[in-house]
Parts: sequence; structure tokens; C-alpha cells
Amino acid sequence: MRKHWLLILLVPAIVSAQVTRTSTTGDTVNFRVDEIEVTGRQSISGPESPQMSAVEIPLLQLQTIPALGGEADVLKAIQLLPGVQSASEGQTGVYVRGGGADENLILLDGVPLYNVSHAMGMFSVFNADILKNVTLYKGNFPARYGSRLSSVIDVEQTAGDPTMWHGGVSVGLISAKIHAQGPIFTGEQLRERKLSQQKDTFQAATTFAIAARRTYYDVLMAPLMALVSARQMDGSAIGGYYFYDVNAKLQHRFRNNDRLSASFYMGDDVIYIRYNREEEYNSYYDGTRTKEKAKLGLRWASGNLMAKVQYDHRLRSDLTMQVHAHFLKFGYNLSEQMDAVMTESEPGKPATTTTFNQSLDYRSRLMDGVARTDFLYERDEHSVHFGAGYELHTFRPQIGNLMIAELGPMNLNYDTTYTQGTIFGHEAYLYAEDTYTPVRWFTMNYGLRTALYHIDGKTYPSIEPRVGLRFMLHKDVAFKASYSYMSQYVHLLSSTSISSPTDLWVPVTKDIPPMRSMQVAAGLSYNILDQVELSVEGYYKRSKNLVEYKEGASFFGLSSGWEEKVAVGDGWSYGVELLLQRKFGPVTGWIGYTWSRTMRRFDRPGMVINNGKPYHAKYDREHDLSITLQYRITPRFELAGTFVYGTGNRATLAMQRYYDTNEMCWVDYISERNNFVMPDYHRLDLAFNWHIPHKKSGDASLSKGGWLKDAEHLVSVSVYNTYCHKNPYLMLVVGNQLKQISIFPILPTVSYAFRF
Repeated sequence: MRKHWLLILLVPAIVSAQVTRTSTTGDTVNFRVDEIEVTGRQSISGPESPQMSAVEIPLLQLQTIPALGGEADVLKAIQLLPGVQSASEGQTGVYVRGGGADENLILLDGVPLYNVSHAMGMFSVFNADILKNVTLYKGNFPARYGSRLSSVIDVEQTAGDPTMWHGGVSVGLISAKIHAQGPIFTGEQLRERKLSQQKDTFQAATTFAIAARRTYYDVLMAPLMALVSARQMDGSAIGGYYFYDVNAKLQHRFRNNDRLSASFYMGDDVIYIRYNREEEYNSYYDGTRTKEKAKLGLRWASGNLMAKVQYDHRLRSDLTMQVHAHFLKFGYNLSEQMDAVMTESEPGKPATTTTFNQSLDYRSRLMDGVARTDFLYERDEHSVHFGAGYELHTFRPQIGNLMIAELGPMNLNYDTTYTQGTIFGHEAYLYAEDTYTPVRWFTMNYGLRTALYHIDGKTYPSIEPRVGLRFMLHKDVAFKASYSYMSQYVHLLSSTSISSPTDLWVPVTKDIPPMRSMQVAAGLSYNILDQVELSVEGYYKRSKNLVEYKEGASFFGLSSGWEEKVAVGDGWSYGVELLLQRKFGPVTGWIGYTWSRTMRRFDRPGMVINNGKPYHAKYDREHDLSITLQYRITPRFELAGTFVYGTGNRATLAMQRYYDTNEMCWVDYISERNNFVMPDYHRLDLAFNWHIPHKKSGDASLSKGGWLKDAEHLVSVSVYNTYCHKNPYLMLVVGNQLKQISIFPILPTVSYAFRF
């Protein structure tokens, strides 16, 4: 196994057949033939690539980056890249080049996910144990991507190693995980593999990969809650929080170079409370004896369910087709159940019993059904992607049921269901793009995406041109420039910077048009001695029809009337980004720096914010610096560190007060929206990994040539916020003083994993 990983580190290579192509989703598809060769994989951000404003996250580095709670996290790693900012400390929210958190197209095996966080935004839904590729597009968007303004985060799950089995289990302070992948051999294939002299090159036609994880906050907190409720409450209380994920992928390759695959994801966050109370007491006035029994149950759950089927077919040597269909459901459910029984008995009178039952069920759902076909044509100096798709979006913002029943001296029965109805959105699109390389020093990528979005009797058309240019100034230096136009048809309603149970996705309406953006970028890409990649980019982005809450308005989880609470306006952002990255060798990592500005202006009639004057966006941070390094000291020991520095986020605070003689009270005076800059943010995270080779005594074949080949034990120790800097999470004005709230001090974590 070590030789296998060393090969990945020193020669970013892929095993491919004599025919290797890139699918319409950017996947690398390897067709199995008798002769196998090793070819180099071109970096998407290097000088030779026509793509700009894109970065790949090396998965080996992702596994070693120090993280909160020791949980490797894709979105936390992406936050360390230039042009990307986090919402607040510990959150997975991603803000790219001045865009909002809902402006990112986040794909899992080509399926857009709406909710990508767990634990109110502290962790992402992506399990690093089953990932294959992670690519971030900040601009120069290929025409096959659409429906978001600011970025594309393309996450691909592995379909399994076709030559041997891998797997592992891990236990940390936060969660436990298990994963497995490998070939599914038939009896005949097993016999052929046994007779083969090159076992590791004998590939199965069918492979699988599966992973699952679960946190155990609820298990750890149960004894503490039982102790507290026993001492401080009249009854017993049980409650907790947990989340879980299940990922799976199955793939079969046919002899005629076709491929059929299926992907599955399911994950939920669950918060629950169960409270029981029994009480008996006597009245000192009339001697009435009362017995009460009460049960209270509260449960909130939120999550995604995704299923996808994809078929790749090679029509001829230069033309391939990909057909895929998927179903996605995202939603949350809040339920409450209360049951109470009260018995009263007076001396000389019969006892009376009153029962009370109340139940509340509140649900919100969003479902997508998608079918699309993509083609890839490669001939001479052309590489043409084209395709079409249809998406049915079903919005059910709110469905509620309230039932109240009382049986006793006063009978009461109340049962009602309320709903905002079902909204259907129809989206159809066509796209085509061509990567044209007439000579080695010049490449042009040009494309067009057209879309129609129909909802509530209104149709919104969109024509989105995309152009990218690359000029080789030297064999290791390239100049790149791009233009992209994007549209978005959904909005996320939220009053906070963290993911919360009240967040709602709502579509465009007759009064709220789609958001649009235009972005231009230019920069240089330099390959330094085939060891380090350096890129410098400048960008300018203009957006219109952005949505923000009006002055004094907020959101409390109700979808009705939200259009009256928001304003529609414009925004613009610009900046310079620098990325220095090394992907292989004993020392790997990157240094990223961003200087940027993000502004907003809402001056349309009836939708004025900040008196119609431009103001800074909430996450307008002028400077951002991140340094992420991993050092492989020996094959057994790794050291990793991350340093982050950034100017503070913005907040709206009253910096002055005046006395209103008419109202006879003090009034806070706010000069403009987002008028206050929080203190600078910085922290240092460290991690140490100890790889211990596994030795199976009594059966050497298990460790040298069997299914436990190159198995290892991994002990990881990480420290978040090593020097315990009190970074601002929230700023409050209390009296005449400004108070800072910090929530994450130094946090050490230890985890153990067994891998084979």
C-alpha cells in the first residue's frame, strides 16, 4: 500500500487504457483493455490547462489538515483557499468572491445538494473516506454547470478499487466511522485472479464503495442529563443530538466499454428531548388530593436523501454519451407530543380525571427530479461538450398539523392542518462548449448555456455565454482570461449566519426575479521547476437582483409573506488572489492570500436599504491569508499545521445614542448597515499522525499478500486554536460597552483508525 500512495504523491498518475477520455461531468473514465499504461494527469490549475479560477483539493492533504474535532472536512479545507471566506468561526459556510452561502452549486456525484452541513453548520455532509476528487470552480465556469452565481464545488465519490479491497474503521471524540471498497468478483474471475501472476492488475468488472458515520453526542450527554434532571427537576429528562451519513456507490463496466453506476446518499441531523414527570400533592385548604402525570416529547430532524443512476455509452471512437437521472429530497420535520393526566379527589366526593393531549407536526420539503443527457466529441484539436436536461422542482415550504384534545369537565377537540401549498418549478436547459487548441501556445474554451425556468405562470429565459482563453508565454508560464454569465432561480431565507432549523429554500416568483451575475478574470499561472504551482488572478464580478432583508425585517421560519420582507438590489466585488501550491513530495500544502472588496446597493423604489447608498457586505473582508503545510517526517510520522489570518467580518452596531424628547427615551443611532469591523481573526491548528504497521501473528499471508496487505493503525492528535486566541464570534453593545463573545478556545482531539 505504501508504494501505491508513494506513486500518487510523486507521479500524479492514473491507470488508463489506450483509450482515455474525459466524461461530460469532468470524470476520468478508464476503459479496460489488455494493455495497461501509466499516464500523467494534467493539473486543472497548471499552465497547460485551459481552465482558470479552479483548484483541486488533494485528498491526501485533506486527510491530514488539522480540523475542529479532528474530523477531516472538505468545506473547511476549501475555506483555506484564496477567494473563499467562512461565515464565522467553526462554520462550514462558504462565501466565494463576494457571493452568498446559497450561491454555491455543491455537487455530490453530479447531484446538487441544498443542505451540506451538520451540527448547525459545524461539519459538512461529505465523508472524506469515500471521496475520489474535489474541485472548486470560482470562475470561468464550464457551460455544463448552471443555476448558481458564485462557485461550483464538484465532489466525486469513488466507485471502488477494481483490483483489491480496502477499508477501515475510526473512532474519535466526535464520531465513529466505517468504510469499505473494492471489487466484486465472480467465481470464474476469482479463479483467473488466483492463476494470474499479477494479481493487483487483474480488474473486476463490478466494484463498490460504502461508508457510514455517526456522532455520539447523545450517548455522552445522556448520563449528565439524567443526573441534572434528577437533582434539579421534578421528573426525568432524556435528550441529545446526533447526525449520521450513509454513502454508497456501485459500478459495472461492460466489455464494450460501457459503464453503469448508481450513487446513494442519506444523512440526517436529529435533536430530541423526552421528559417524564409524576407529582402528587395535597391542598392545605380543602384537603383535595391531586395526582399529575405528564410526558413531553420533542424531535427535530433535517437531512438529504439522494439516489442517482448513470449510464456511459461509447457511440464511436470519438463520441461518447452519458445519461443520468436522479432524485433528491431535502427537508426538516419538527414534532412535539405532550400527554398529561390529572386526577383530583376531595373528601366525600368521587375523583375526577382530566386528560390532555397535544401534538404538533411541522414539515418543510424540497424535492428534485432530474433527467439529462451529455455528450463528448473529441476530434483533432477540438473537445466539444454538449447536452440537455430537464428538472422538476417541487417546493413545499410549510405543512403543519396541530391537534389539541382535552377530556374531562370541559371537553375540547381541536384538529387543523395548514399549508402554503405545493409550488412546481420547471427548468429546461441546453448547453454546448468547445475547447479549441489550434496550436500548443493557444487554447480557447467558448460555450453557451440557455435555460428556461417556469413557475407560477411566469417564464424566465436565460442566455449565458462563457469564454476562456489561455496563452503560453513560456513552456512553464501561461496567461489566462475568462468571462462568465450565470443565473440563479432559488433563494435561501435565513436570519443567521449559521444553518438553523428555520432556514427555507424558496423559488423565484412573479415579483422576485432570478439573480444574475457577470464575472471577468485574468491572471498568470507558473509551474516552478515542476515542483510548485503559482497562480495570481484578478477578478471583477457584478451581480443584480440580489435579495436581502429590509431595514428592521427578519425571518422566523414562516414562508408566507417573505416577499414583502426582502429588498432586491445589486452588488459588485473585485479582488486579487495568490495561490502557491505543492501537491507531492515530503512537504506539501499551499499558501493562499486574497485582497478583496464586496459592496451592495439597494436603491430601487420601495426596496431602499441604507438610504440607497452603497454599503459593505457582511462578509467583506479586505485581507485573508492561509498557510497549510504537511511534512512527512518518516513513513510513520506526519506533522501538519494551518495558520489563518483575516480582517474581521462586518456587523451593524449602534455607535451613538441620542435622547428623543418626544418619546422620552434613548434611541440608538446607526449610521449605515454593516458599519462596524470586528477585530482581526487568526488562529494556529496543529496535527500529528502516527502510522503503525499492522502485523498479524501466525498468518503472514494476511499482512504480506492477503486482504490485510499494508494494513496500518493510525493515531492522530490535533489541536484547534493552539495558542487559544479569543476570536470574535459575536459583538454586542451592552450599555456603553462593546462586548465580544468567543466560543472556541484551544480544543485538543485524539482519534484512532485502522485501515487496510
